Amino acid sequence: MLHRYPKRVAFIMLALTALVALFPLWGEAVFGSKADFYLEKLTLMLILALFAMSLDLLVGMIGLVSLGHALFFGLGAYTLALASPDFSPASMWWMLPLVMGVSALAALIVGLLVIRTNGIFFIMTTLAFGQMLYYFISTSQFAGGTDGVFIMFRPSVTVGENTLVDLDNPYSFFYFCLGTLVIGYFFLRWLTHSYFGQVLDGIHDNEHRMQALGYATGGYKLVAFVIAGVMAAIAGMLAAMQYGFASPAQLGWHTSGEVLMMLILGGMGTVFGPILGAFAYEILLYLYEHATTHWPILMGLTIIVAVLVLPRGIAGLIIAPPWQRKHPANAETLETENSSARASSQPVTQSKED
Repeated sequence: MLHRYPKRVAFIMLALTALVALFPLWGEAVFGSKADFYLEKLTLMLILALFAMSLDLLVGMIGLVSLGHALFFGLGAYTLALASPDFSPASMWWMLPLVMGVSALAALIVGLLVIRTNGIFFIMTTLAFGQMLYYFISTSQFAGGTDGVFIMFRPSVTVGENTLVDLDNPYSFFYFCLGTLVIGYFFLRWLTHSYFGQVLDGIHDNEHRMQALGYATGGYKLVAFVIAGVMAAIAGMLAAMQYGFASPAQLGWHTSGEVLMMLILGGMGTVFGPILGAFAYEILLYLYEHATTHWPILMGLTIIVAVLVLPRGIAGLIIAPPWQRKHPANAETLETENSSARASSQPVTQSKED
């Protein structure tokens, strides 16, 4: 988690970021009339990448697998939908703090109840809380029930009468999501390399030893849980802004399962791995959906192959390419030869018999 990665990781991520950022320049030349559609898909990938990074703070950094993380994703979407005025756009200057505050409070309450558990018990308790909110929203008239809530206007980013960012413009919204993802990435990079991140690393390796050293591990895990919930809520708010509605499906365990598969594909505990996983998952999903109606089977087989062939995900393939890895048998043979050589170089002393 706190390892220093090879320089090629930074070069590859910078190249991919530049490629994505320049899509408005080359997208129409490559895709023609479908460029607007692919811009929308690319924007969704950026949003899901932020969502995946938030879950990686729990799964990859601490080792807490959550199947209820969609609770905060959907909560961010519904906070935007329910708090937005009906006939005018809300201001992003108060909407964003509201989404962060509501999600932080919810994560604090849920975290206080689930953070005491580990393993399968943590998985089941987070799943239970997520499904509780899902069924509550699905049966509530004020939230639109199973139909969800429509958002008539995207929030505005203005100073006085001057518009800083026109979020109704697809290109402006695309760059707004890209900027949010970049900020989230560097925030997690700083967090994981800080003293707080080092404690999380120790909890991931051996929580009992950290407790023996005097660390209140429950408090550290609770803070990480709240941070992950807030980041997921921001991603949910952006998703609601893109499609103009919030639906109960954003709260369901299927959404939590999908983002977990993104982590598996990308690589857990690497910060940049979830980004790659989100893009890879959505690209594969698009290809499989257009290839066959039985695309869930293909996606399931892909995840199984990824677990078997790439246990560290795409990130592991970049960090340690196959051609740079030493084969275990060759390494063992080399060690044996070195030991034999050292033994043969030592003088042989014969014992004298009386």
